[in-house]
Amino acid sequence: MSRIRGIFNILATPFSADYALDFDSLRRLLRFQMDVGAQGLTILGVMGEAAKLSVDERRAVMDTAVETVAGAIPIVVGTSHSELSTCIALSEAAFAAGADGVMIAPPPMEDKSDPAILALYSEIAETISGPIVVQDFPPVNDVIMSPAVLAQIAEAIPNARYLKLEDPPLMQKIDAIRQCTNRFEIFGGLGGMFLLEELGRGASGTMTGFAFTEILVAVYEAFTQDRRDEAAAVFDKYLPLIRYENQPLINLTIRKAFLQRRGAIANATPRPPFNPIDDGAQGEIDWLLKRVGIDDPTQKLTL
Repeated sequence: MSRIRGIFNILATPFSADYALDFDSLRRLLRFQMDVGAQGLTILGVMGEAAKLSVDERRAVMDTAVETVAGAIPIVVGTSHSELSTCIALSEAAFAAGADGVMIAPPPMEDKSDPAILALYSEIAETISGPIVVQDFPPVNDVIMSPAVLAQIAEAIPNARYLKLEDPPLMQKIDAIRQCTNRFEIFGGLGGMFLLEELGRGASGTMTGFAFTEILVAVYEAFTQDRRDEAAAVFDKYLPLIRYENQPLINLTIRKAFLQRRGAIANATPRPPFNPIDDGAQGEIDWLLKRVGIDDPTQKLTL
């Protein structure tokens, strides 16, 4: 069975107060995610602020993550880049370092047709042989991938059998893809907001950076063990956390604030440009934690 399955945390990238990479916090965060039960990690995703990092910084984050995790759980590395040659070079470096897969979204393209998208992934797969997670997230690149072309990718490219789907309506698109192919392992995202419904439509898990990974793991394990009422009860109890964190424009800033409160990172500030949160939001976070019964966020939740 593939190691790419279940709840993959989209790892935040920690920075110091002067916006330099904070490798001590990175190692702490990696260990934290393993301790709370992440079944895999996806590093250098959109919410990992990969676009704000230089190529050398991305390689340093990747090497640190692979070394720290040491094979305990699978790692998927985001290698999307506006230059195809750089995307391929980052992908090759990821597999050479020991990554279990790479996640690639199309770059902004003038020709956004289905044949052009299929040709792009085919060209990438001619060079790299490891598993590819196709990322379908139109806000990043303004590229909409139809269910038909996604199915063509899955059918034509043997190592592109994973899909991170974040193009709503999610559940309807899962069904539309399934009508065309059964070769994709499909993962949701969008902060975990639709995890229950995604699993109900046959998703293999989710890749999201939600700061309370153990909640999603508990939902996934209960659901896949046919304890669906239990899965729904856990999800519904903590849905206010998921909802609040996933606010447009400030979602990453809130996520990092949660991670700082959990003791997982030293500094909660993203690298510019970012949207800050105000004192009112900090107070709402305190209130929210009390409402859902989290007295000590630094501890793994008992679910």
